[in-house]
Amino acid sequence: MIIPAIDLIGGKVVRLYQGDYSRKTEYDADPQERFDLYVSEGAKFLHLVDLDGAKDTSKRQLDVISELIKNTPVPVEIGGGIRTEKDVEDLLNIGTERVVVGSAAVKDPKMAKDWFRRFGAEHIVLALDINIDPATGKRFIAIKGWQENSAVTIEDLINDFAEVNLKYVLCTDISRDGTLKGSNVDLYRDLHNIFPHIDFLASGGIGSLDDVAAVRDSGAAGIIIGRSLLEGKFTVKEAVKCWPNA
Repeated sequence: MIIPAIDLIGGKVVRLYQGDYSRKTEYDADPQERFDLYVSEGAKFLHLVDLDGAKDTSKRQLDVISELIKNTPVPVEIGGGIRTEKDVEDLLNIGTERVVVGSAAVKDPKMAKDWFRRFGAEHIVLALDINIDPATGKRFIAIKGWQENSAVTIEDLINDFAEVNLKYVLCTDISRDGTLKGSNVDLYRDLHNIFPHIDFLASGGIGSLDDVAAVRDSGAAGIIIGRSLLEGKFTVKEAVKCWPNA
């Protein structure tokens, strides 16, 4: 599945380079118009990151997000600073299809598992952003907006969340994010082989239709595409053609 994405700060569409707020690009694109365009070109699911909420949960853009969801005819998943049960509940209450949970799952897995039990695994995506140790090849999950490595590997966390029927994992190789230099296809192929029951959503580095096709063949269930669509590298319609049965 092709999943177009936008990131929001102050209701405006932006992109951060590898999660760095000081390296922000702001786009002349209205969020609703952008969602409308993606849907008109064939998107069946959309992804949105509330970067204000990620930085400060008291500044979550619930009103903006609520309007976008209300006026968009396909399901939307939302991420950005999900730290409490109320954060999950607030987003689901305004019509969010899936809530994307990141660092909280690493810092307090017991709490995050309770969210799965209450709201259902079909409504929660674990966003596991990783740094790969060049010496050992171990894939450690980054936390605190990618500023800090945890001591937890992606494999260990997925195994830990099996007890709550984890279904969706959005995995980003941080070194590829925002680069437009291609995705880490070997990573997704390997994870799919280890955990064939998990729907992995690939993210980071997509710069061309060849990159889309490479991820398609990795076993990933879907691909999050942000910057390359905003910068006109290709269209959603073209990407969908690269992914049969999407």
